[in-house]
Amino acid sequence: MLFQVGGQGTRPTFFEMAAAQQLPDSLRAALTYSLGVFALRMPFLHKVLDYNDEFFALLMMVLESHSLRTTDASFSESLYGLRRRAVKITYKKYSSNMESNDKIHHSGLEKHQKIASVAFLVILPYVRSKLHYIYNREREARLQASLWGHDDARFDDTDFLLDQGESSHSQVEAFGVEGSHMMHVKKRIMSVIACCYPWIHATNEGLSFAYQLLYLLDATGFYSPGLHALGIHVCRATGQELMDSSSRISRIRSRELERLRGPLWLKAVQRVLLSCIYTTLDYAQTGLIAAVFFFKMMEWWYQSAEERMSAPTVYPPPPPPPPPKVAKDGIPLPPDRTLCPLCSQKRVNPSVIAVSGFVFCYACIFKYVSQYKRCPVTLMPATVEHIRRLFHDL
Repeated sequence: MLFQVGGQGTRPTFFEMAAAQQLPDSLRAALTYSLGVFALRMPFLHKVLDYNDEFFALLMMVLESHSLRTTDASFSESLYGLRRRAVKITYKKYSSNMESNDKIHHSGLEKHQKIASVAFLVILPYVRSKLHYIYNREREARLQASLWGHDDARFDDTDFLLDQGESSHSQVEAFGVEGSHMMHVKKRIMSVIACCYPWIHATNEGLSFAYQLLYLLDATGFYSPGLHALGIHVCRATGQELMDSSSRISRIRSRELERLRGPLWLKAVQRVLLSCIYTTLDYAQTGLIAAVFFFKMMEWWYQSAEERMSAPTVYPPPPPPPPPKVAKDGIPLPPDRTLCPLCSQKRVNPSVIAVSGFVFCYACIFKYVSQYKRCPVTLMPATVEHIRRLFHDL
């Protein structure tokens, strides 16, 4: 399964490189989510989730090694029709009348470059994940220490330079001097990692951003510092290379079958095992990409369901309360609603009394309420604090 993204020439676009780089992270999230779902019915899968870093690193090592061996590309790069090429710069000097010109030639990957590519694609991300885990654990320890008042879990910049104190007498008796020394050294190493990791992470992210920006501006042919260190360019595969990839895989597998040694029954078992491995590797790309799409679909589905459940229910507005009844001894309402019930004139500075909702002139209602402490229409108790000015005519 190859995804061909538009573009001219052999140089991949920035979006092709970004998509190929982000695919392993999406694949890991999809596998972790799938294992988490299956672990609800099969509890033994929780052990795999406890070592998800090692499990994913082993899986990617198999996939990356197979992909580099057969297609000269990483697993994600092969899905986008990309290939890795070794960079060779030849220096050519011309006569004094002509300027010197350097040419860049691409060739296939050598064995040591494939091994180094696997290290950069699998081992370095695994180490970075472990360092990130240690940093988060030490940060949580520091937060707990700040809450509970313990000073032995802090990892300030000077913690690995200052002595953190000797173990207590009970610890020495329980574990011995050697065990306490190992714990002290381990804690010191964790503190050093916690102090240095933010700087290492920031440096790596800064270099990656700089290389990606330069690649986007067509100022360099290397998308990442790792590719520059390996001396490898990522190029778009030609049509002939795409057609020859299947024949190349067939030749490699036929040579592996010819190298089988042993009795006939052992060769038969080996052929069956190799056939199973080849079938698994052939459908690994399709299956893993389907897992990524399945994860994205489930993520969208559950996110939409959660949004629907968390969204506030919109109810229709309640009907207005019925108007208060006019008291038998109260002032009757004029037929014209624009007139003040107290002065029977057109309202000036209309004001409402909150206890009943009837509108009067401000001067009229203020004087009446100050004197009688009630609404003149409903005779409900009221004070001047219940009077509100209306500004509907502004």
